[in-house]
Amino acid sequence: MEPWSWSTDMIFILIFAVLCLLFVVCWPLAILTVLLMPILWLLSLPFRLILMVVEATFALLRAVLFLPARILGFKH
Repeated sequence: MEPWSWSTDMIFILIFAVLCLLFVVCWPLAILTVLLMPILWLLSLPFRLILMVVEATFALLRAVLFLPARILGFKH
């Protein structure tokens, strides 16, 4: 059984509820948030790409280092 994790639908509902609450409490801040979210998402894309490259590099390094053990038939 895999551990519990947030589903995409649940995250969307939670963000929507927080945004509605923010709109009731302070509507200019809510509108500013809606306008700045796409800009922040675009700014975060290069960092996400760098993270993917680093993860792939570590996965390749792990595969190369564990190759002799896999060839010799080591069972974890």
